[in-house]
Amino acid sequence: MKQLVAFFLALFASAAFAQSYPTKPVRLVVAFTPGSSTDIIGRAVAAKLQEIWGQPVVVENRAGAGGTVGSEFVLRSDADGYTLLANSSAHAANPGIYKDLRYDTMRDFVNLALLGGGPNVLIAAPESGWKTLPDFVKAAKANPGKFNFSSAGIGSGTHFNLEKLKIATGIDVVHVPYKGTPEAIGDTIAGRVCCYWAPLNAALPHVNGGKAVALAVSSAQRSPLLPNVPSVAEQGYAGFDYTLWVGLWGPAKMPADVAAKINKDVNAALASPDLRERLTKLGTVPGNLTIPQFTDFIRKEIDETKTILQAAGIKPQ
Repeated sequence: MKQLVAFFLALFASAAFAQSYPTKPVRLVVAFTPGSSTDIIGRAVAAKLQEIWGQPVVVENRAGAGGTVGSEFVLRSDADGYTLLANSSAHAANPGIYKDLRYDTMRDFVNLALLGGGPNVLIAAPESGWKTLPDFVKAAKANPGKFNFSSAGIGSGTHFNLEKLKIATGIDVVHVPYKGTPEAIGDTIAGRVCCYWAPLNAALPHVNGGKAVALAVSSAQRSPLLPNVPSVAEQGYAGFDYTLWVGLWGPAKMPADVAAKINKDVNAALASPDLRERLTKLGTVPGNLTIPQFTDFIRKEIDETKTILQAAGIKPQ
């Protein structure tokens, strides 16, 4: 009888804790640099959650190694819901990229919510003279191994997008990983690297300002924000489709009821008209998945990225 009473008391205390969560500031660790797609979306969601929760949501950038630095930091934190991780598609690519990954992506994290996703846009410096994807592919095939192609880091979504393009077009380019999107865009605009699959929300100011030329979008259809830029599929590579997405995670030992409340509140934030409008203007489609749905999504993404990386001849390092 005492054990039964203790069980119900613990159950009641847990439910009460979840309903009152959060009672103090929440730290959101962004696994990429300021100005990256993950950072832009993460900060937008954090601002809305701060309104909903009535508690500060403090964003902290911990970039490096394709998002694994931030991931490891969150796993070393208390699993109480007060330290969360915002990461990108890289979170699903890293199991196929890193041989000695110091965590298990499915076992060690709770998949809290899909924040949103959108296409990348292939950009180059105006001085390149390229106007379309076929222009670039023709130049790359005439000069195999001579063009440097940037990414936001090994295992990042921008790296994975590059590998898909190499398979689709048969080009041979040199991958140059950067710490994050702002640095990769900067060197692309300056002509120090030939191209970059920039997240749409980060590329728009540079494309609209004439500092970068948009050669293609990675989605199957054109983006309403760049209606004159054709997709890769439109330009002769049928079936090419890639979406860069951003999600939210916590340590796997987080109480299930706290995780459920975070998922509910994040989806409510993403459904709010003002945040939806803000994300849409950035070329991002807001997410709306339950924890089981997001978990299935991650599992499928891990399998797909491993398949693509194997096809690209990339062995875990």
